[in-house]
Amino acid sequence: MAKQGGVGFIGLGTMGAPMALNLIKAGTDLIVWNRTRERCFALEQAGATVALTADELFTRCETIILMLENDGATDAVLARRQPQFTSRVSGKTIISMSTLSADYAQSLSEDIRAAGGRYVEAPVSGSRKPAEAGQLVGMLAGEEVDLKKVRALLAPICKELFDCGAVPGALQMKFAVNSFLITMVTGLAEAWNFALQHHLDMRRFAEILNAGPMASGVSRTKVAKLLAEDFSRQAGIADVFKNSCLVVGAARSVGIPSPLMDRCLELYRETASMDLEEDDMVSVIRAIERYDLP
Repeated sequence: MAKQGGVGFIGLGTMGAPMALNLIKAGTDLIVWNRTRERCFALEQAGATVALTADELFTRCETIILMLENDGATDAVLARRQPQFTSRVSGKTIISMSTLSADYAQSLSEDIRAAGGRYVEAPVSGSRKPAEAGQLVGMLAGEEVDLKKVRALLAPICKELFDCGAVPGALQMKFAVNSFLITMVTGLAEAWNFALQHHLDMRRFAEILNAGPMASGVSRTKVAKLLAEDFSRQAGIADVFKNSCLVVGAARSVGIPSPLMDRCLELYRETASMDLEEDDMVSVIRAIERYDLP
Protein backbone atom coordinates (compact mmCIF):
# COMPACT_ATOMS: atom_id res chain seq x y z
CA MET A 1 0.00 0.00 0.00
CA ALA A 2 1.18 3.54 -0.75
CA LYS A 3 2.66 5.46 2.14
CA GLN A 4 0.06 7.50 4.01
CA GLY A 5 0.60 10.83 5.73
CA GLY A 6 0.83 13.53 3.07
CA VAL A 7 -1.49 16.46 2.62
CA GLY A 8 -3.94 16.27 -0.26
CA PHE A 9 -5.36 19.18 -2.25
CA ILE A 10 -8.34 18.80 -4.57
CA GLY A 11 -9.66 21.69 -6.68
CA LEU A 12 -7.06 23.59 -8.72
CA GLY A 13 -9.12 26.43 -10.14
CA THR A 14 -8.58 30.19 -10.07
CA MET A 15 -8.06 30.20 -6.30
CA GLY A 16 -7.05 26.63 -5.60
CA ALA A 17 -3.99 26.48 -7.85
CA PRO A 18 -2.12 29.45 -6.27
CA MET A 19 -3.15 28.31 -2.79
CA ALA A 20 -1.69 24.86 -3.44
CA LEU A 21 1.45 26.41 -4.91
CA ASN A 22 2.02 28.44 -1.74
CA LEU A 23 1.78 25.27 0.32
CA ILE A 24 4.43 23.64 -1.87
CA LYS A 25 6.71 26.67 -1.55
CA ALA A 26 6.37 26.41 2.23
CA GLY A 27 7.64 22.83 2.11
CA THR A 28 4.35 20.95 2.43
CA ASP A 29 4.46 17.38 1.12
CA LEU A 30 1.49 17.95 -1.19
CA ILE A 31 -0.44 15.43 -3.27
CA VAL A 32 -2.89 16.95 -5.75
CA TRP A 33 -5.76 15.75 -7.88
CA ASN A 34 -8.11 17.57 -10.22
CA ARG A 35 -10.79 16.40 -12.62
CA THR A 36 -9.03 18.36 -15.38
CA ARG A 37 -5.59 16.79 -15.18
CA GLU A 38 -3.91 19.60 -17.13
CA ARG A 39 -4.39 21.86 -14.12
CA CYS A 40 -2.02 19.64 -12.15
CA PHE A 41 0.98 20.17 -14.44
CA ALA A 42 2.23 23.46 -12.95
CA LEU A 43 1.90 22.04 -9.43
CA GLU A 44 3.80 18.90 -10.45
CA GLN A 45 6.62 21.03 -11.84
CA ALA A 46 6.71 22.92 -8.53
CA GLY A 47 7.16 19.67 -6.58
CA ALA A 48 3.69 18.25 -5.92
CA THR A 49 2.85 14.61 -6.43
CA VAL A 50 -0.09 14.10 -8.78
CA ALA A 51 -2.53 11.37 -7.81
CA LEU A 52 -3.98 9.48 -10.75
CA THR A 53 -7.38 9.18 -9.08
CA ALA A 54 -9.26 10.69 -6.16
CA ASP A 55 -9.18 7.26 -4.50
CA GLU A 56 -5.38 7.27 -4.62
CA LEU A 57 -5.22 10.72 -3.00
CA PHE A 58 -7.56 9.75 -0.17
CA THR A 59 -5.60 6.55 0.41
CA ARG A 60 -2.27 8.37 0.66
CA CYS A 61 -3.33 11.42 2.68
CA GLU A 62 -4.38 11.95 6.28
CA THR A 63 -5.38 15.55 5.68
CA ILE A 64 -7.29 16.63 2.58
CA ILE A 65 -7.98 20.24 1.56
CA LEU A 66 -10.94 20.84 -0.73
CA MET A 67 -11.33 23.99 -2.84
CA LEU A 68 -14.34 23.04 -4.92
CA GLU A 69 -17.04 24.90 -6.80
CA ASN A 70 -20.13 24.00 -4.80
CA ASP A 71 -22.03 21.51 -2.65
CA GLY A 72 -22.53 19.03 -5.50
CA ALA A 73 -18.84 18.97 -6.45
CA THR A 74 -17.94 18.35 -2.81
CA ASP A 75 -20.37 15.43 -2.54
CA ALA A 76 -18.95 13.96 -5.76
CA VAL A 77 -15.31 14.14 -4.61
CA LEU A 78 -16.09 12.67 -1.19
CA ALA A 79 -18.37 10.01 -2.71
CA ARG A 80 -20.95 11.01 -0.15
CA ARG A 81 -23.93 8.66 0.14
CA GLN A 82 -21.88 6.07 -1.71
CA PRO A 83 -20.17 2.96 -0.28
CA GLN A 84 -16.66 4.43 -0.50
CA PHE A 85 -17.54 7.54 1.53
CA THR A 86 -16.56 5.98 4.85
CA SER A 87 -13.22 4.70 3.54
CA ARG A 88 -12.44 8.14 2.10
CA VAL A 89 -13.07 10.11 5.29
CA SER A 90 -12.55 7.71 8.19
CA GLY A 91 -9.48 8.70 10.18
CA LYS A 92 -8.95 11.74 7.93
CA THR A 93 -9.18 15.47 8.51
CA ILE A 94 -11.21 17.09 5.76
CA ILE A 95 -10.63 20.84 5.39
CA SER A 96 -13.18 22.54 3.17
CA MET A 97 -12.00 25.93 1.94
CA SER A 98 -14.87 26.04 -0.55
CA THR A 99 -17.78 28.45 -0.27
CA LEU A 100 -20.70 26.13 0.40
CA SER A 101 -24.21 26.64 1.70
CA ALA A 102 -24.29 26.72 5.50
CA ASP A 103 -26.98 24.05 5.94
CA TYR A 104 -25.09 21.73 3.61
CA ALA A 105 -21.84 22.24 5.53
CA GLN A 106 -23.54 21.44 8.83
CA SER A 107 -24.95 18.21 7.41
CA LEU A 108 -21.64 17.27 5.78
CA SER A 109 -19.77 17.84 9.04
CA GLU A 110 -22.15 15.52 10.87
CA ASP A 111 -21.80 12.81 8.21
CA ILE A 112 -17.99 12.97 8.22
CA ARG A 113 -17.83 12.71 12.00
CA ALA A 114 -20.31 9.83 12.01
CA ALA A 115 -18.00 8.03 9.54
CA GLY A 116 -14.99 8.51 11.83
CA GLY A 117 -13.46 11.58 10.21
CA ARG A 118 -12.73 15.15 11.27
CA TYR A 119 -14.12 18.24 9.55
CA VAL A 120 -12.96 21.85 9.49
CA GLU A 121 -14.44 24.58 7.34
CA ALA A 122 -11.99 27.25 6.31
CA PRO A 123 -13.48 29.59 3.70
CA VAL A 124 -11.32 32.54 2.68
CA SER A 125 -11.88 36.16 1.83
CA GLY A 126 -9.91 37.42 -1.16
CA SER A 127 -9.50 36.91 -4.88
CA ARG A 128 -6.82 35.57 -7.21
CA LYS A 129 -4.07 38.12 -6.49
CA PRO A 130 -4.24 37.75 -2.68
CA ALA A 131 -4.32 33.99 -3.23
CA GLU A 132 -1.12 34.20 -5.27
CA ALA A 133 0.52 36.37 -2.59
CA GLY A 134 -0.55 34.16 0.32
CA GLN A 135 -2.53 37.11 1.68
CA LEU A 136 -6.01 35.62 2.02
CA VAL A 137 -8.04 36.05 5.20
CA GLY A 138 -9.20 32.71 6.54
CA MET A 139 -12.17 31.90 8.75
CA LEU A 140 -12.14 28.65 10.71
CA ALA A 141 -14.89 26.59 12.30
CA GLY A 142 -14.74 23.19 13.91
CA GLU A 143 -13.39 21.45 16.98
CA GLU A 144 -10.56 23.29 18.72
CA VAL A 145 -8.27 20.26 18.60
CA ASP A 146 -8.60 20.24 14.82
CA LEU A 147 -8.20 24.00 14.44
CA LYS A 148 -4.77 23.92 16.08
CA LYS A 149 -3.50 21.56 13.39
CA VAL A 150 -5.17 23.49 10.59
CA ARG A 151 -3.83 26.92 11.61
CA ALA A 152 -0.22 25.88 11.07
CA LEU A 153 -0.99 24.12 7.78
CA LEU A 154 -2.85 27.09 6.30
CA ALA A 155 -0.38 29.77 7.41
CA PRO A 156 1.31 29.93 3.95
CA ILE A 157 -2.10 30.62 2.36
CA CYS A 158 -3.59 33.15 4.78
CA LYS A 159 -2.12 36.30 6.27
CA GLU A 160 -4.60 35.97 9.14
CA LEU A 161 -6.86 33.20 10.43
CA PHE A 162 -9.88 33.83 12.63
CA ASP A 163 -11.76 31.27 14.72
CA CYS A 164 -15.51 31.48 14.17
CA GLY A 165 -16.85 28.81 16.51
CA ALA A 166 -18.65 25.68 15.43
CA VAL A 167 -19.60 24.69 11.87
CA PRO A 168 -21.11 26.52 9.95
CA GLY A 169 -19.92 29.67 11.76
CA ALA A 170 -17.05 30.33 9.37
CA LEU A 171 -19.30 30.20 6.31
CA GLN A 172 -21.87 32.46 7.95
CA MET A 173 -19.07 34.89 8.78
CA LYS A 174 -17.92 34.81 5.15
CA PHE A 175 -21.46 35.54 3.97
CA ALA A 176 -21.54 38.60 6.22
CA VAL A 177 -18.17 39.78 4.87
CA ASN A 178 -19.25 39.09 1.29
CA SER A 179 -22.41 41.12 1.79
CA PHE A 180 -20.21 44.16 2.38
CA LEU A 181 -17.72 43.30 -0.37
CA ILE A 182 -20.33 42.71 -3.06
CA THR A 183 -22.39 45.80 -2.29
CA MET A 184 -19.20 47.90 -2.08
CA VAL A 185 -17.87 46.84 -5.49
CA THR A 186 -21.32 47.14 -7.06
CA GLY A 187 -21.63 50.64 -5.60
CA LEU A 188 -18.21 51.50 -7.03
CA ALA A 189 -19.32 50.31 -10.47
CA GLU A 190 -22.48 52.43 -10.22
CA ALA A 191 -20.45 55.48 -9.15
CA TRP A 192 -18.06 54.90 -12.05
CA ASN A 193 -20.95 54.78 -14.51
CA PHE A 194 -22.42 57.97 -13.00
CA ALA A 195 -19.13 59.83 -13.47
CA LEU A 196 -18.64 58.41 -16.95
CA GLN A 197 -22.11 59.42 -18.14
CA HIS A 198 -21.54 62.95 -16.82
CA HIS A 199 -18.37 63.10 -18.97
CA LEU A 200 -16.08 63.66 -15.99
CA ASP A 201 -12.34 63.23 -16.12
CA MET A 202 -12.20 59.56 -15.14
CA ARG A 203 -8.52 59.62 -14.27
CA ARG A 204 -9.17 62.50 -11.86
CA PHE A 205 -12.21 60.66 -10.48
CA ALA A 206 -9.97 57.63 -9.80
CA GLU A 207 -7.39 59.83 -8.06
CA ILE A 208 -10.06 61.34 -5.80
CA LEU A 209 -11.51 57.94 -4.90
CA ASN A 210 -8.05 56.54 -4.13
CA ALA A 211 -7.21 59.54 -1.93
CA GLY A 212 -10.50 59.52 -0.06
CA PRO A 213 -11.71 57.86 3.15
CA MET A 214 -13.48 55.00 1.32
CA ALA A 215 -10.30 53.79 -0.39
CA SER A 216 -9.14 50.24 0.29
CA GLY A 217 -7.01 47.60 -1.36
CA VAL A 218 -10.10 46.23 -3.08
CA SER A 219 -11.37 49.61 -4.29
CA ARG A 220 -7.96 50.64 -5.64
CA THR A 221 -7.65 47.36 -7.54
CA LYS A 222 -11.15 47.65 -9.01
CA VAL A 223 -10.72 51.36 -9.88
CA ALA A 224 -7.54 50.50 -11.78
CA LYS A 225 -9.39 47.79 -13.70
CA LEU A 226 -12.24 50.15 -14.59
CA LEU A 227 -9.83 52.86 -15.69
CA ALA A 228 -7.98 50.42 -17.95
CA GLU A 229 -11.22 48.74 -19.08
CA ASP A 230 -9.59 45.53 -17.91
CA PHE A 231 -12.29 42.98 -17.12
CA SER A 232 -9.96 39.97 -16.80
CA ARG A 233 -10.98 37.74 -13.96
CA GLN A 234 -9.87 38.12 -10.37
CA ALA A 235 -13.22 37.44 -8.69
CA GLY A 236 -15.40 36.17 -11.52
CA ILE A 237 -19.01 37.10 -12.20
CA ALA A 238 -20.10 33.46 -11.90
CA ASP A 239 -18.52 33.20 -8.45
CA VAL A 240 -19.98 36.50 -7.27
CA PHE A 241 -23.42 35.50 -8.54
CA LYS A 242 -23.10 32.22 -6.62
CA ASN A 243 -22.01 34.06 -3.48
CA SER A 244 -24.86 36.55 -3.85
CA CYS A 245 -27.31 33.64 -3.97
CA LEU A 246 -25.76 32.16 -0.83
CA VAL A 247 -25.88 35.47 1.07
CA VAL A 248 -29.51 36.12 0.15
CA GLY A 249 -30.44 32.53 0.93
CA ALA A 250 -28.76 32.73 4.33
CA ALA A 251 -30.62 35.96 5.08
CA ARG A 252 -33.94 34.39 4.15
CA SER A 253 -33.20 31.34 6.30
CA VAL A 254 -33.40 33.49 9.44
CA GLY A 255 -36.05 35.88 8.15
CA ILE A 256 -33.94 39.03 7.82
CA PRO A 257 -34.04 41.57 4.96
CA SER A 258 -31.20 42.04 2.49
CA PRO A 259 -32.38 44.86 0.20
CA LEU A 260 -28.97 45.85 -1.15
CA MET A 261 -27.92 42.25 -1.75
CA ASP A 262 -31.29 41.52 -3.40
CA ARG A 263 -30.54 44.20 -5.98
CA CYS A 264 -26.94 43.04 -6.38
CA LEU A 265 -28.19 39.52 -6.99
CA GLU A 266 -30.37 40.82 -9.84
CA LEU A 267 -27.46 42.71 -11.36
CA TYR A 268 -25.02 39.79 -11.20
CA ARG A 269 -27.65 37.45 -12.62
CA GLU A 270 -28.10 39.90 -15.51
CA THR A 271 -24.34 40.20 -16.02
CA ALA A 272 -23.94 36.41 -16.09
CA SER A 273 -26.69 36.19 -18.71
CA MET A 274 -24.62 38.47 -20.96
CA ASP A 275 -21.97 35.73 -21.37
CA LEU A 276 -19.68 37.52 -18.95
CA GLU A 277 -19.52 34.75 -16.33
CA GLU A 278 -15.72 34.50 -16.55
CA ASP A 279 -15.09 38.26 -16.42
CA ASP A 280 -14.16 40.09 -13.23
CA MET A 281 -16.94 41.28 -10.95
CA VAL A 282 -16.43 44.90 -12.04
CA SER A 283 -18.07 43.92 -15.32
CA VAL A 284 -21.33 44.29 -13.39
CA ILE A 285 -21.08 47.83 -14.81
CA ARG A 286 -22.39 46.32 -18.08
CA ALA A 287 -25.66 45.40 -16.35
CA ILE A 288 -25.82 48.81 -14.68
CA GLU A 289 -25.37 50.56 -18.05
CA ARG A 290 -28.42 48.80 -19.47
CA TYR A 291 -30.55 48.93 -16.31
CA ASP A 292 -34.11 50.07 -17.00
CA LEU A 293 -35.17 53.23 -15.17
CA PRO A 294 -38.40 52.90 -13.14
